[in-house]
Amino acid sequence: MSRPATTRRLIGTAVVATALAVALSACGVTNAAGTAASDVGPIKSLQVMVPNTPGGGYDVTGRSAVKVMDELGITVDTEVTNLPGAGGTVGLARTITESGNGNFLMVMGLGVVGAAYTNETDARIADTTPIARLVEEAGAIFVPANSPYATLDDLVTAWKANPAGFAIGGGSSPGGPDHLLPMQFADAVGIQASTVNYVAYDGGGELLPAVLGGQLQAAFSGYSEFLEQVESGDLRVLAVSGAERVPVLPDIPTLTEEGVDLVFTNWRGLVAPPEITDAQKTALIDALSAMHESDEWAVVLKANGWTDAFVTGDDFASFLTEQDKRVETVLKQLGLV
Repeated sequence: MSRPATTRRLIGTAVVATALAVALSACGVTNAAGTAASDVGPIKSLQVMVPNTPGGGYDVTGRSAVKVMDELGITVDTEVTNLPGAGGTVGLARTITESGNGNFLMVMGLGVVGAAYTNETDARIADTTPIARLVEEAGAIFVPANSPYATLDDLVTAWKANPAGFAIGGGSSPGGPDHLLPMQFADAVGIQASTVNYVAYDGGGELLPAVLGGQLQAAFSGYSEFLEQVESGDLRVLAVSGAERVPVLPDIPTLTEEGVDLVFTNWRGLVAPPEITDAQKTALIDALSAMHESDEWAVVLKANGWTDAFVTGDDFASFLTEQDKRVETVLKQLGLV
């Protein structure tokens, strides 16, 4: 389908530890064994689940947050596990089955919101307990170093000439950010959405070898996942999709600078299972808030080129509701739901 191109946004220390201990004591959070944490301070044996493969954006975000919290003593003995499948909805369904477990978090973002529609699952983000949105980042268009496409115009010209034979890929299933970005990009440059040959991979860990191995003409994904390959020269970035250039990629133009009327950003955050207590919810928010205020987290943000997008609790819940409606609208326009 084709429609007029309009701009769109989709939006997916000791002092700290001491303060957190006081907060957790007041909350009376329980650890995985069911014992009260009020007399020990940090959250013990927290389970953090990443709903896609190692190496992707969710994985890097989740493990980075856990590393900072454990280093600061905000959490102790945290376990991170990966449960990939169906664009994150396998993990979403598992999270919902953990109802009442205040020591369980799932990393998620725009991709899980979309996959909940396109994978025909009964699980919905609305069934979880929103805890915090952490970061936001623009998408990027990557090609391997030996690609014949030196510019975005080169890529668009070749794509228009043979849409069905032009394989592009992303690290999310239909409805996720790595799918929504190229579909909206195609629409903005006059390529029919129905002709787009999109190949879905379960996270950046699977997408990277596909684009490096020449299985794809181009990849659409978050830029932070592939900075190492960009810096080494194995990948080339043709454009980024944010409103402004990315500090870690200062020489790469935005889509709008290249004449494409499209702005698109992704975000990532954490949700807990349904039916946790107010005290458990507060303890989790306090833990992530303490992490967010730390110098260590500021280093993580800078190293990954992430934009700080921290909101918690009810504000995050309102944001999720708005995102859910936006994604549903876009998917309907693309004829995917």
